[in-house]
Amino acid sequence: MVNDPVGLQLKRAREKLGLGIDDIARAQHLRPAIIQAIENSEHTRIDSELFLKGYVRAYASQVGLDPDSLIANLDRELEPLRVEREKQHEDNPLVDIERRRRQKRRMAKILILILAVALAGVLAYRFVLQDDGTSATVESVEQPSEPESEPDMTTAGSATESEVPATEGAAELAPLDDEPVLSEAETPAGESVSEEASEPAPQESPLAEPAAESAVEQPVTVVEQPEPLVENPEEPVVVGDTARLQMTFTADCWVQVSDANGNRLVASLQRQGDRVDVSGDAPLRVVIGAVDAVGSVRFQGEPVDLGDFRVANNRTEFTLSL
Repeated sequence: MVNDPVGLQLKRAREKLGLGIDDIARAQHLRPAIIQAIENSEHTRIDSELFLKGYVRAYASQVGLDPDSLIANLDRELEPLRVEREKQHEDNPLVDIERRRRQKRRMAKILILILAVALAGVLAYRFVLQDDGTSATVESVEQPSEPESEPDMTTAGSATESEVPATEGAAELAPLDDEPVLSEAETPAGESVSEEASEPAPQESPLAEPAAESAVEQPVTVVEQPEPLVENPEEPVVVGDTARLQMTFTADCWVQVSDANGNRLVASLQRQGDRVDVSGDAPLRVVIGAVDAVGSVRFQGEPVDLGDFRVANNRTEFTLSL
């Protein structure tokens, strides 16, 4: 019957073929107690749901039933058991601690992202906006320096003009005062008068030159802004270590390998002569359904002795770290 339990369907198919429990167990490299648990629907006696499905699929193929149909029925039978296990898992205090750790890691990542964006904004402000402000300050300081020289030019011109008439007036009055002297000595007096009249003229240059110099040589004040220090913070980079696992098999064996992130690198039934060669982030968690069917195990090129790990019902689980 299709609606019968999976274990009962397998049992009927086995009895129809005239096979015993020991025959099935020997072909599947399992203990007879595992076969009995499957036929009696005692799913809790098998630790992993993954192994249970592998055993049922192999059992169905051996007795001539459709494995996919039986696995679909098995999923419906396992649903109440999954709900119960999930409830027990949620009630476990270790699960709550792990959940809090994940939340803290998520908050830390968000905080690092916010700090990185803020730092990028600060650097952009220093390089772009402050450079524009510095150039504008230099232009404003240079512009007022040009008009200041014009009043000096006007003052210097008026001072020069005022001095020139005074000098000329003194030169015109000098011959009137010295007329009686000319009668006594004509030649020497004429030379002295011409010399006295010509001497005041060079006085224009010392008055005009300071004004011209003040008009031309005006100091220009340039404000120099100190260049901001460039900060190049380095964020920590997390680098995961990759581990390699190699396995060979001498008989049929179900094996599962998961990496540190929970990704399943392999989860399948291996046949005689098969090889498994996988790599992933360490540590690697390994589950072997039939220890005596494993030919060799090498981790990072080094042999691994399965005798160092606990074996129950020809099954073992262990973790390999770097």
